[in-house]
Amino acid sequence: MRIKEISVSGLFGIFDHVIPLNIDERITIIHGPNGLGKTAILRILNNFFNTRYAELRTIPFRKFRVKFDDHTSVEIIKDYENVEDSETQNIVFQFYKPDSTPASFSLKRVNIRSDRNIFISSASEDVIPVREQTYPVTTLSFEDYVEILDNFSHSNLKSQEEPDWLEKLKSNIHIHLIESQRLLNFVPNSSSRRSAETPSMLSTVSAYSDELAKLMQDKFKEYGTTSQSLDRTFPRRVLKQQSSADLTDEQLRDQLNELEATRSHLIEVGLLDKDEDAEFQIQPQDIDESTKNALSVYVQDVEKKLSVFAEIATKIDLLRKIINNKFAYSYKEIHFSKEKGFVVTTSYDSSLSNSKTLLPTDLSSGEQHELVLLYELLFKVQPNSLVLIDEPELSLHVGWQVQFLKDLQDITQLADLNILMATHSPDIIQDRWDLTVELKGLQK
Repeated sequence: MRIKEISVSGLFGIFDHVIPLNIDERITIIHGPNGLGKTAILRILNNFFNTRYAELRTIPFRKFRVKFDDHTSVEIIKDYENVEDSETQNIVFQFYKPDSTPASFSLKRVNIRSDRNIFISSASEDVIPVREQTYPVTTLSFEDYVEILDNFSHSNLKSQEEPDWLEKLKSNIHIHLIESQRLLNFVPNSSSRRSAETPSMLSTVSAYSDELAKLMQDKFKEYGTTSQSLDRTFPRRVLKQQSSADLTDEQLRDQLNELEATRSHLIEVGLLDKDEDAEFQIQPQDIDESTKNALSVYVQDVEKKLSVFAEIATKIDLLRKIINNKFAYSYKEIHFSKEKGFVVTTSYDSSLSNSKTLLPTDLSSGEQHELVLLYELLFKVQPNSLVLIDEPELSLHVGWQVQFLKDLQDITQLADLNILMATHSPDIIQDRWDLTVELKGLQK
């Protein structure tokens, strides 16, 4: 089940847009002047399918419709007198199937009442009053405030018993939003709701570096568990192995060479250590029948062991290829390790003795944007998702923008993704205007 068209009416009380998605090409690009609602459309889609109903209330629109490739559709209808008054909104979800009566679900209003004055504290420490009442004052980060609203929304939904059709619809459609602000992660303090303490902010590139290290360590542990299991039963399986008369010496050598090449590649991407050499370097010369049988079982075992790394190694390899192609101009190169995740080195000549290791946060804004965006696409999105990307061109050199669409096509093919992105950059689009949908304002 895939989304084939999105439409919105009364966006900001003014605009109507229809966006057909490129099902076959799997990439759709929306573009147009500022203020027409590109980001808002991505947010509505994300908020609905990820049950962020409190945020859904904050975006002014009258009707939002999503059509699917199985001829069903869902509408989000806002019923209110004032387009900007989120507190008076009734929101209705309606699901349409051919030759069936529409299923409907009305979302209750979420009203937060308090005898205290609540403020929102932004990253720049500006304080914005939300409700003017009496002291004492509680200061919340924007993220904490939205989280409280969403908790109220979820609580109301539980009491309303969200219908099966809505739960099933959201479980079948996976939406992942990559926002324009992607270089910082907010980490709320455990006591942030009880004090005025500002939540800490963590560099996203550092967070993803740590996350990748953990993923690599987990795969290495899985590899160790698989190895132990196979090694325990190896002697018994060798004894039970029947004659390998159909397997020639040359075929066996080819299989062993392939395993060695795979092992070398896994070392290169940081998933295996170099001291694993002893296990794999077997180069048979004259092979008798009993040795062939043992090596045949050995080859099967090693293939199973190394298959643990297949998916993550392919993703790391593509990430490394794309990033190093971009970093070459500044004499940087990215490597990966189980201990550190991203390892960036820089060298101004061909001698590795002069290389210097950089922290991921030492990278430029554009380099971090590229690394964070590509990592998220490859490692944080489940297959067959629709990924929403807001302004992929941020901080990117024109040359990188020109290459972006090709890199994105390689990633969508590997990770099995569909893309809907909003951009202002003709350099991103290049000659692929067939993938674009232009948002237009009111006709004068």
